[in-house]
Amino acid sequence: MSATRLRSSTRNASYGEARHSAEGATAASHQPPATRRAREGWHGWDAYAPFYDWENAQTLGRRDVPFWRRVAMQAGGPVLELGCGTGRVSRPLAEAGVDLVGIDRSAPMLARALARRNTAGAKAGRAPTSPRFGGTRPRLVRGDIRALPFHPRAFAMVLAPYGILQSLIRPRDLTATLASIARVLRRGGTLGIDLVPDVPQWREYTNREQLSGPGNGAHLTLIESVRQDPARRLTTFTQRYVERRGRRTREHCFDLTFRTLTVPQMTHQLERAGFAVQTVLGDYQGRPWDDRADVWIILARRLRG
Repeated sequence: MSATRLRSSTRNASYGEARHSAEGATAASHQPPATRRAREGWHGWDAYAPFYDWENAQTLGRRDVPFWRRVAMQAGGPVLELGCGTGRVSRPLAEAGVDLVGIDRSAPMLARALARRNTAGAKAGRAPTSPRFGGTRPRLVRGDIRALPFHPRAFAMVLAPYGILQSLIRPRDLTATLASIARVLRRGGTLGIDLVPDVPQWREYTNREQLSGPGNGAHLTLIESVRQDPARRLTTFTQRYVERRGRRTREHCFDLTFRTLTVPQMTHQLERAGFAVQTVLGDYQGRPWDDRADVWIILARRLRG
């Protein structure tokens, strides 16, 4: 989820921040062709890819990474990260020794993750084409989290950090994703979910400057608009990036849409999919959840299978 979502509280697609093993210049693809008939939650994330890391560095940073590292180190087997994007979470977890696979639908996001991974490997003296790097680099797969391209019970843990499930903007998309997770997760395995609670409370506005500063070899300005659809629990952020390089100016405009459920509603969906909620936390330090929490973290255990 886009990091500007958190500036009002604690301050993210897409099946995209949403891959089979990818060791070359591009990630292996397991995705159906895109449809233009209706808006999908992953729309906008390809255009967002060049700006994602710049925005997150100024807002969220890596405050959630230590939490997910602690959780993943207890997995006892392979870990799958949904919506791994540019590798903001997956790379430090893999560097800590976690056997991690990241999946994302956005090819531009994954291209940036692959470039970062290969650069890190080259600096450490490892060949970019090596199939594995002693657990220090995540394997990346391009695919749709509604239909995960993995064998049944392939993972001991599945992580859905930073609002990735909020990019599932239709009820059937969340149902399909939870069913797909249950299929690839071992019995007794853990599903970790991070939700951004304040999105539905954002007031609507138009063309508000949110961020400005150097980035990507240029001067970037983020101008944002917000629309709410309470009946469908949808929030749409229209992001316009103004990129200035000397006398040249380019604008990049795209929408990111999120659907936010309450903790009880998400708990109900998890139970229907065969999970039992073990813990609900309100921050990355482990504070218990309540309605005023800045983040909603759910840790659930797979029961059936």
